[in-house]
Amino acid sequence: MEDTKGKLYLIPTRLGDNPPLEVLPISIKKIIEDLDHYIVENEKTARRFIKRVSPSKSQPSLKLNILNKFTTEAESNTYLNPCINGISVGLLSEAGCPAIADPGADIVSLAHQMNIQVVPLVGPSSIILALMGSGMNGQSFTFNGYLPIEKGERKSKLKALERLSSEHNQAQIFIETPYRNMKMLADLASILHPNTRVCVACDLTLPTEFLKTKPAKDWKHNKEDLHKRPAIFIIQKD
Repeated sequence: MEDTKGKLYLIPTRLGDNPPLEVLPISIKKIIEDLDHYIVENEKTARRFIKRVSPSKSQPSLKLNILNKFTTEAESNTYLNPCINGISVGLLSEAGCPAIADPGADIVSLAHQMNIQVVPLVGPSSIILALMGSGMNGQSFTFNGYLPIEKGERKSKLKALERLSSEHNQAQIFIETPYRNMKMLADLASILHPNTRVCVACDLTLPTEFLKTKPAKDWKHNKEDLHKRPAIFIIQKD
């Protein structure tokens, strides 16, 4: 019977090192207190987060399965076995929401194949927060992940995204490795049409949060230091 199975809870985490319950609803604390089985990217940071949310929770009772680029399909295919035996499991992201720009999507897909109930929980998504604050089209948008590193390929991709944005009135969202943020912003300012809107959102939900939208030409004189700060970039050509 389906109702005897455990559930898969998708548990968001912080986007930085602020107190968890400043940005997460109290319902997250109750779920974490109830669960002992987790699927995580990094055991050390997962244990630290769980302890911050629920200091009294027994750490030895936690059973953590690691999901990262080294995890084999044979391994991950066993991670939801507790659900078959009526035990619920939590899927915990390193930052933000599980399965959004995150390896957890494969586990969620597996849960649906196994007819296990998936329960997404409320929490911060840097992608959605950036779009909310950008002033760009929240009804039609695309998340493109990372763009090419090679200069020629990157220029072609940016021009293609700008063209799509103009043709479909669509916000185009992407990310960059934090130590290359300044180079990305310089490329946006020099490659895009001068009036194409560019939003930069970094350190979202943190005291150092920065979020600004202005034409590409105006970013040429940027004075904000984005180096090694987690950032979201959005462009839209009207």
